[in-house]
Amino acid sequence: MASIAKTIVATGASSGLACGFETLKILIGQTEPYKFILGVKNTKATQAAYGDLKYDTTKHNVALLPLDLSDLKGVRAFAQQTLEKLGQDKIDILFLNAAVIKDASIGPEGSKWCEQYVVNYLSQHYLIHLLREKLVASQSRIVVVSSGAIRNVPDKSRLDTDLKVGSGADWRVLYNESKFVQLLGAHWWRRQLQGTNKVLAVSPGFIPDTGIARHLDGFKPSMDLPDAKPLAEGAGSLLRAFTKDDFPEDPDRVFLTSWGEWWPVETLGGSEDKELQDKWCLSKEEIEKAEGVST
Repeated sequence: MASIAKTIVATGASSGLACGFETLKILIGQTEPYKFILGVKNTKATQAAYGDLKYDTTKHNVALLPLDLSDLKGVRAFAQQTLEKLGQDKIDILFLNAAVIKDASIGPEGSKWCEQYVVNYLSQHYLIHLLREKLVASQSRIVVVSSGAIRNVPDKSRLDTDLKVGSGADWRVLYNESKFVQLLGAHWWRRQLQGTNKVLAVSPGFIPDTGIARHLDGFKPSMDLPDAKPLAEGAGSLLRAFTKDDFPEDPDRVFLTSWGEWWPVETLGGSEDKELQDKWCLSKEEIEKAEGVST
C-alpha cells in the first residue's frame, strides 16, 4: 500500500541560497512522499532550482504559487489558491521561513510599516489567520523560523517607532526587532491554538550564505565569523523542528535552538509578556483595516 504524502506549505524556500530550500531539499531526497505548496516571488527561477534537484516526480509533488510578502493582498490571494489546491487534503506542516534585511526607507504602499517588519512578521502572521480553519482541522504543526537576535531588543518601547517607514533605524535594529515581534506571534499562536496545533519557533543558527543580506550594499557575512555554520547544518536544525515532540511543560518555552534544546524563558528576551503579545498580534480584521486589504 502506497504511503500517504505529507503536505508542507512553506514560505522562504525558493532559493538555493536559503535554509528553507536546503531543508526541503533533504525531504525531497527521502523515500517518504511529500507534497509541497510553496509561496515564491519568482516562480520561474524557483522552478529551475527544484528542477535541478532531479527528484522523483512520481513520489513528490512541488507546486509553486506566486507570493510577494510585501503585498498583503497578494498574501490573501496565495492563501486562497493554497486552499483551492489542497481541496480536502490537510496541511501537515506550515513552514514560515521567509525573511529579508532592508533599511527603513521603504515600505509597502499605503502601510506605515517598513518592509522588513511586513515581510518578516506581519504578512506571515496574516497568512496564519487566513489558513486558520484548515490548520485547526488538520492539526497542523506550525514552524516559525526565528533567530537568536530576539535577545537584542533591550527597549520594547522603541518598536512602535523603529519599525515604521522612514524611522531611520539601522537595519540591524530592524532585524532584531522584527524577529522579536515574530516570536511574540509564535507565543500568541501557541496560546490561540492550544489543544489543536503544535506551534514552535526554531533557529537555524548563524548561516552567512543564506543571501538574506543581499539587499545591503557593502555587507556580506562571512563563514570566518564566530559561530558561523554552513547551509546544510542550518537546514538540519530546521528539519529537527518538523518532528520534535518533547515539548516542555512550560508553554512559554516556545524556542528551539539550533543545537536542539529548548531555551529557558529567561533567555527569550521578554517575548513571554502576554500583554506585549496581544498588542502586536492583530486579528485578521484589524490587519485588513489597517493595511487597506479589502474583503
